[in-house]
Order: sequence, then structure tokens, then C-alpha cells
Amino acid sequence: MMTNLQDYNPSGVGEINGNIFGLPFNYESANLIVFGVPWEVTVSYGAGTANGPQKILDASTQLDLFDFDHPDGWKQGIFMVEIPQEILENNNYYRNLAAKIIERLEQGKPLTDTPDLTPILTEINQAGQQVNQWLFEQCQEAINHGKRVAVVGGDHSSPLGYYQALATKYSNFGILHIDAHADLRNAYEGFEFSHASIMFNAMKLPQVSKLVQVGLRDICHDEVQMIDHSHRRIIAYYDPMIKRKLYSGKTWMELCREIIGHLPEYVHISFDVDGLDPKLCPNTGTPVPGGLELEQTFCLFRELVNSGRKIIGFDVCEVGDAEWDGNVGARIVYKLANLMDLSQQRPTA
Repeated sequence: MMTNLQDYNPSGVGEINGNIFGLPFNYESANLIVFGVPWEVTVSYGAGTANGPQKILDASTQLDLFDFDHPDGWKQGIFMVEIPQEILENNNYYRNLAAKIIERLEQGKPLTDTPDLTPILTEINQAGQQVNQWLFEQCQEAINHGKRVAVVGGDHSSPLGYYQALATKYSNFGILHIDAHADLRNAYEGFEFSHASIMFNAMKLPQVSKLVQVGLRDICHDEVQMIDHSHRRIIAYYDPMIKRKLYSGKTWMELCREIIGHLPEYVHISFDVDGLDPKLCPNTGTPVPGGLELEQTFCLFRELVNSGRKIIGFDVCEVGDAEWDGNVGARIVYKLANLMDLSQQRPTA
């Protein structure tokens, strides 16, 4: 792949060259490495997010590269590693097995009924652990080579191995979490690595000193209790409360600065697209009415950068299997890539 930037025209036609945004970089020349994780074994409502990484890649060449926050951001070098087909094939196999477990539970019957499904549950949990371990090794290798890393899911269970890799480099970092759901369930439906358990699992990492969740609006009693008893390690900005403050005259900019004030110097951004208004990504796995506008989230991330905090990584998850969803997902990836690069250039607060 051509890496001589003098020969590259960022205003030209997006080249379909196998790389995200059609950019002329490879693993060696890029500063940001993007890993696609086509995994959605435990989704309990709509399927299709396993194809999210491919949809984002396909749509990405349609984007114009001028970014208002960082016009030359593309020059940092962005490279998306080939999406592992073996993981996608395993996903399809285990997804069918998981559906049997979910169906049994929805019927109110124990997994130990005939036929006993507990061995299948064990097998699925082991498969999830293997994906986590693969991603951990890939991310750690990239980080050790001085690369920045981003992950594109798949469902929201996808980035756990990435968080574990970040935890080997950073002794104290926060997660800014955009989502309709808190994802704080303990092994939801018996799946240790459920999409609904990603932040519960992230909280097992002592290096994650703060979790700030924005846009929550579909949440269970146990999750609210966990938030309320977290000694402010978890801060929740529920969507109805956000709206009420905005309706009462508080500005979004004021709210952004308040939200960011809870975060430490180093921040990972975890963006589940169902945190947005469903019109933006209607084919996400578990859409919920309400939510944020895309520019609202970008404003929040921009203020994070302006505060002097460093974005150390990001993941974008739950993009559905549709062209429009891929288009929106690609724009989120590009914006976060550019803001992360910008944050690394700013002096620390």
C-alpha cells in the first residue's frame, strides 16, 4: 500500500483499497490501529452487529476527510486490520447455541431441564474468553509497538480484551460511556461475557478508577443499586434527567463540562451507538427511544479534549447490519480518531 503522503490527495475519490477510509497506510506506517471484532453471540434482541465492522469499513470510503476539529487528522495514519473471518464463523456457530439458552430462559425453565444446556453455556463462556484473549494479545502488541488502538464491534462485549490491555499500560484511567444501557449486569442470562455485562466486567479492573455513563434510559433495579453504592466510582447521567435539565434552561455545554469534571486525566471512550437517538442507527441490537444527537456526543468529546485530558483509546459498538448504520458508525470512528490524536497533542491540564 502506498505510504508516500506527498502522492496522496485527501480531496480525491475514496479509494477502495481494503483500508478504512481508503487511507494509504499499513500497520507499520499508521499510528492508530483499528481492530474489528465481529462478535455478538449473546445478543438477546436484534442480531446483525457482528457485521458492524464490515459495514463501517464499506461505508468509510464515502466520507470526506476534512474534519473541522482536526483538518489534517488523517495524516496521523489510520489502519484497520483485516476482520478475522474465523471469529465471525465462530460467532455464527455460538450464536445459534446461545439462542437455545435464551429461549429456555424466556420460557421460565431452568437450563438443567432435558436437554441439559449447562454444558453449552460453559462452551459459550469459554469461546468468549478466547475472543477476549485474542483481542488482549493483539492490542497489547500494538501498544507495545507505540501504536494507539481502537476497537470496532460487534456487540458491546467486544472490547473487554482491549480494556485489559489498556490496564497493563495505565494504572489509572476512566471510561466515558455513551449508551442507552448501563451494561452492569453480572453474567446476564448466564453469559459471563454478555453484551449487557461489559461494564460490570470493566469494573473488575482496579485500574478503571471512574466510569461516567451518559444517555442511560433502559436500566434494571440491580444496575441502579450498583451505581448508587459504587461510592461515586460510577457516575450516571440518565437520559430523562439530561433532558429535564436542558428543558429547564441548562445548556448542553454546561452539562458537558460537569460530566467531564468527574473523569481522570486519561480517558477511554466507549461508544455504544444505541446511546444515540435510534433514527441515527436504527438497526442496532437493542434500540431505545430517546437518546442523544450525534453532534451532542461530539461536543462532549470536544470538551473532553479542551479540558486537557488525554483520550487513550476508544471503541464503537453495536453498529447494525445496514448501510446507513455503517455510514454513521464510520463518522463516529473518524471523529474519535481525530479527537484522540488532537488530545495527545494538547498540553495536560
